[in-house]
Formats: sequence, C-alpha cells, structure tokens
Amino acid sequence: MKLNNRRSNIQIIAEMLRTGENGAGKTKFMYNNNMSYTQLQKYMSFLINNGFISQVYVGNPKVTYQVTDTGSKLLRSIDSVTEILGWFEE
Repeated sequence: MKLNNRRSNIQIIAEMLRTGENGAGKTKFMYNNNMSYTQLQKYMSFLINNGFISQVYVGNPKVTYQVTDTGSKLLRSIDSVTEILGWFEE
C-alpha cells in the first residue's frame, strides 16, 4: 500500500543513504534523488550533523559524501521497517 504520491522524509533519507553508499558528490545526490539544491542542503545538513554521512575530501576542492557505519545501520533499519509495513512499494 502506498500511502500517498509524495515521498516522506524517511523515504528521502533512505534514498540519499543508498546514493552515498559508494560515495557521491552533491550533483549525483540531486539527480539520483530528484531533488532541488535547497532540499539537498536541508537533508545533507541533517545527515552530516547526525553522523549518518561524512565528507571525504578527494582533491582540491572536490568533496565526496560517504555513508558512515551509523548511516548504514539507519538504512538497514529503515528498510526493515518499510518491508514489514509494506510501504513505498510501487
């Protein structure tokens, strides 16, 4: 059962964590998750400030964002809950 057509905050966070599993830049996060720069900044700040994603400097000035161990645990928890509830299935 899909509750509505809009993505929830939890669904967006899970999608962002999936994108960052192998490291990604801001542009990849925006395109993979179909979000505006403003939305990206909001969610990225939340994820970084809570230790779910970290910044990795791979050159000057290139920054890549990588999911942390805590972020991986969060993603697994979200996946478990959504599977049990049958949420977000198309």
